[in-house]
Amino acid sequence: MSHSNASEPPSSAPGQTKQTTGQGDNKIGKNDAEDDKKGTLFVVSAPSGAGKTSLVRALLERNSNLHLSVSYTTRAPRAGEIDGVHYHFVNRKTFERMVAENAFVEHAQVFDNAYGTARKTLRQALNDGQDLLLEIDWQGARQVRTNFPEAVSIFILPPSLTELERRLRDRGQDSDEIIARRMAEARSELSHYGEYDYLIVNDRFESALAELRALICAFGLRRATQKQKFGDTLDAMLEGEA
Repeated sequence: MSHSNASEPPSSAPGQTKQTTGQGDNKIGKNDAEDDKKGTLFVVSAPSGAGKTSLVRALLERNSNLHLSVSYTTRAPRAGEIDGVHYHFVNRKTFERMVAENAFVEHAQVFDNAYGTARKTLRQALNDGQDLLLEIDWQGARQVRTNFPEAVSIFILPPSLTELERRLRDRGQDSDEIIARRMAEARSELSHYGEYDYLIVNDRFESALAELRALICAFGLRRATQKQKFGDTLDAMLEGEA
């Protein structure tokens, strides 16, 4: 499983609301902008081989305001992976201690390895206004939604199981036994697609990437986000100053 990273809203920052000038509830006060200053958490899941990791990598390269939440894992680093960048690599004892301390907002056992997302790091980044993306399986996504019900969940589908198996074999990373396990797990994972907000079929990579980017962009255009960015301009226009 690729794993990387919803939460109680942050408390409102203190501030003095501007006086309105007859505009009533349409007024965009300072408190409004401060209350809305929270990042969006995007949760992305998919069966192994569906192309999730490649899509996420391309998405992050094209969206500088979106950050990948780095997960903890007990598996060994693969070639080219850097501790603290791709994952926080820890031993089983350290991972189990963090579980006992309730340090994870979600954690799961996937095949022979454990993965988890640190609660404190995730909450702090969102409260600082960062948009975060989590690569996790359906088990982790379910736990995240319990803690962060406002999270936006996206499931990446392969065009078919036949194509999924072909992609797994073309990677040349796994034995026939491991591929058989991954295919069995894929069928189980696919049964949970109904728990997600959005579905994207990765048939053609560029099309799937465009759909994923459009989805992220749309959330950046929500009223609350735009109020945060353009509150002063809106105030000025309502007051007839611009």
